[in-house]
Amino acid sequence: MGVSNSLYSGVSGLNANANAMSVIGNNIANANTIGFKSSRAIFGDLLSSQISGSGGASQVGRGVGLSIVDNIFSQGTFENTATNTDLAVEGAGFFIVSDPLSGNAGNFYTRAGAFRFDAGGFLVNPEGYNVMGYDLDSNGNTVGDLAPIYVNTNSFTQSGPTANVNLNTNLNSDAQTIAAIDPPPTDPSASLYFDPENPSVTSNYATSLQVFDSLGSTHLMTTYFTKVGEQQWEWNAVVDGGEITGGTAGELSVVGRGVLDFDASGNLVIVDGNPLYTGFLEAGVNLSDRSTWPAADQYGDPVFPQPKAVIPSGNLPWSNGAVQTQQIAIDMQTTQYASPSVVVSQEQDGFGTGTLVKLSIDAEGYVIGNFSNGAPRKLMQMALAKFTNPNALDKIGNNMFSQSTSSGVPVVGTVGSGVGNIFTNALELSNVDLASEFVKMITTQRGFSANSKTITTTDEMLAEVINLKR
Repeated sequence: MGVSNSLYSGVSGLNANANAMSVIGNNIANANTIGFKSSRAIFGDLLSSQISGSGGASQVGRGVGLSIVDNIFSQGTFENTATNTDLAVEGAGFFIVSDPLSGNAGNFYTRAGAFRFDAGGFLVNPEGYNVMGYDLDSNGNTVGDLAPIYVNTNSFTQSGPTANVNLNTNLNSDAQTIAAIDPPPTDPSASLYFDPENPSVTSNYATSLQVFDSLGSTHLMTTYFTKVGEQQWEWNAVVDGGEITGGTAGELSVVGRGVLDFDASGNLVIVDGNPLYTGFLEAGVNLSDRSTWPAADQYGDPVFPQPKAVIPSGNLPWSNGAVQTQQIAIDMQTTQYASPSVVVSQEQDGFGTGTLVKLSIDAEGYVIGNFSNGAPRKLMQMALAKFTNPNALDKIGNNMFSQSTSSGVPVVGTVGSGVGNIFTNALELSNVDLASEFVKMITTQRGFSANSKTITTTDEMLAEVINLKR
């Protein structure tokens, strides 16, 4: 081993440190790149040469080489944004994207979640790559294989017929009791107290709300309350007769009725003959005989599920061709106190047909369509992937990675399956630590300078050898 070998050791040091400086420069250049993952250069010594000495065989190193440029997948800081399609991944997961120009033949992986919907309704990254996810069945469960996340921006949402109504009211206990109709109605199924032809005289209070049929059409349904005795009220639900088969326009048609029973404290205890508390179901209790009712402290637990007033199937034969078997359950959250009758709140679960007005993505990765009828709907769900050895992923530019032999195959799933969590209205910033990079820059520069000194010093030594012959 001659003097000149130290020249090559110095050259190897220059090359290694030059490559390390390139890595540092790339990290610093991407300090503000969304989702960027920094790298580090790891050196390894070269194969040593064997030399013999008086003490035996020894090894002399032959320089340094670049062992690997390692990707660092530490979590980056999140930046909050005002864009609801900006997403950030917490954990080991990656968003999955695919090139539409290749027919989505292969998948790539990214932590940069600056997504948007393009003119065609596809969710894409800034380079136009499709973000991948799953279709959903009618129950909201993922089905099929990975597919580009797509939304038909001209889509409609199907209407939902009203099936439940919550009616929170107080009925004035001081209201006048309504006398029975004289003469009694000829229809044996009709009320003895409420007359739909004269509702204002035969009721004490009324409240109205819109209900929806299966076609999304609205119908005004009014519920009249008639006090028929102490702590006892009759309810009658009516619609315009012109909206149901067999009715007459302009005349009220009764579609549901029942009786509400209250205790002496003004609490509702029986709905249409069905007790709301288990104590009323005990043997020996005659619901029509108040003297047999249990004391207030013996009502027992609330019956589950709570009985509700019901407009039976077949009582709403809408004349517009909508489903004829619609049934509506009315949750009578009603009290009878000595204060004016009033509606505290009322709501129903139906909705009409709506057009898509806004798209958003929630924390579970669901693409949510918000429609003009106020009914949100889950359209697709975003997929995430994670790798056994993400450090071995290949960088392909534009904040994307590709699978390599050493990275292993991806595990693909959705939020909740162990592949990571999604934060909405957020972006993951670069994980480059500028302070650390500048320190590395200093040590790398010094290492480069030291290796150059090795070369110049060896050159001086060779010059001395040449000068031996003068």
